[in-house]
Amino acid sequence: MLIGVPREIKDKEFRAGMVPASVQELVKHGHQVLVQSGLGNGIGVSDADYQLAGASVVIDAAEIFERAELIVKVKEPQSQEIPLLALAFCWAALPGLKPARLSSLVAAR
Repeated sequence: MLIGVPREIKDKEFRAGMVPASVQELVKHGHQVLVQSGLGNGIGVSDADYQLAGASVVIDAAEIFERAELIVKVKEPQSQEIPLLALAFCWAALPGLKPARLSSLVAAR
């Protein structure tokens, strides 16, 4: 599976959807991982760290949304990201996502 991890764009969100150890584990099990350049800036992790773990680093988030079969993010898709989502997307990280927000995301797409 091709897994993509874009940088978070929500204001004051510095976390990363995946750390290098997670990338390494996924790659070890046969998956490919794309990360957006600068993904780890807010947590003190460099692009080189992700590459050493087996990820491919890409510049543009649009490439990740276009190519990946699974998108991993900390926060829900932001308004700028919604047009990038595939028509048949599934949002799995629902614990903090209020039902009204999920409905608005689906309606916007």
